[in-house]
Amino acid sequence: MNIVDIINKKRLGYKLTKEEIAFAINNYIDKKIEDYQMSALLMAICLNGMDSEETFNMTDVFLHSGDILDLSEINTTKVDKHSTGGIGDKTTLVLAPLVASCGVPVAKMSGRSLGFTGGTIDKLEAIPNLRTDLTLEEFINQVKEIGVAVVSQTGNLVPADKKIYALRDVTGTVQSLPLIASSIMSKKLASGVDKIVIDLKIGDGAFVKTVEEAKILGNIMVEIGKNYNKEVICVVTSMDQPLGKAIGNSLEVIEAMDTLKCEGPKDLEEVVLTLGSYMVSMGKNISYQDAQKELMENLKNGKAYSKFEEMVKMQKGNIEALEISSKVYSLKSKTTGFIKEIKAQKLGELVRSIGGGRYTKEDVVDFKVGMVLNKKVNDYVLEDEELVKVYLGDKDININEILDCFVIDMEQKEDNQLIYGVIK
Repeated sequence: MNIVDIINKKRLGYKLTKEEIAFAINNYIDKKIEDYQMSALLMAICLNGMDSEETFNMTDVFLHSGDILDLSEINTTKVDKHSTGGIGDKTTLVLAPLVASCGVPVAKMSGRSLGFTGGTIDKLEAIPNLRTDLTLEEFINQVKEIGVAVVSQTGNLVPADKKIYALRDVTGTVQSLPLIASSIMSKKLASGVDKIVIDLKIGDGAFVKTVEEAKILGNIMVEIGKNYNKEVICVVTSMDQPLGKAIGNSLEVIEAMDTLKCEGPKDLEEVVLTLGSYMVSMGKNISYQDAQKELMENLKNGKAYSKFEEMVKMQKGNIEALEISSKVYSLKSKTTGFIKEIKAQKLGELVRSIGGGRYTKEDVVDFKVGMVLNKKVNDYVLEDEELVKVYLGDKDININEILDCFVIDMEQKEDNQLIYGVIK
């Protein structure tokens, strides 16, 4: 067996055996297969896909490439959430402390930027001095003490996915449903939680573009969960425009804090409450409606924000020292009308181009840059009214490229749906 034969087999559209998948992945981890060879195999998978058995096998190989966490010391039901990613997606920053404030422990391991989206860990590390590299003992103790911890993927937890995840980011191989499913589910299964809620994003600013693709991916992940006796719920949410108004790491942290104080954008709050209601209902075995009521109460009474402050303090972060760029430009509309479309992916790519994301594994993220939208889809805008504020660092940007992301029309958009459904 050799890697070239495996690459050629998948390039020609044939099904890989579990032994072939394991050979490729394990030898890549052991540095016996080069980046360029694994990149070729990933591209072949992107182009030709994998069937359900191949996807289950890849997930299992990822899962058993390293340690599987034992969180039995946390002796209540542990529920985790994962997002497939999108522009302005800062839900974890709001959701983790909010759910924890309701008595459901959140032991969450998150990733860095992938493709044109920012990662939760990048956003958290925008908070000066905040530690995301907790040891397993520190991670478990923090969850036992305050009910919540959000950290980067630990040393030997799914190392195969960790290495391939970074390679996908810089080789144009992110948008593959089998690779997305295997990556997500191997991490969630290895993290030791009991139940999993997945925010499955669709639309222009997501890796999954259509409801049909979302159903395929959601059903794959639910079936993978069943194989390991884990309950999985997928909530399909829109990413046809940025979630909330802020795009960029520090700016998104600020917006998340506003949302925890009931002062954030309504679309972000709605997604958080939907995901959180499933998490709390699963964690406490109560109805979705009762869970939602409890979440709303904790947003209003300040318990959710206090839990966020507690988490930041425990992880040594200094929220008072959070910085955003002082190089700010206000971009104004050239016409009057309704915002019919906002090209989310393009805005995400533009934020990455000014330093808000990565092109290579070695790139350093500029936490201070980004954009804040003043208008969302279906909002009315006047000529010369502000559309967006741009926060620049050392890199310049073409203003017209930003303005071109806003499509303005005299009629409102008919379908502006945010939650498309649930897959169980």
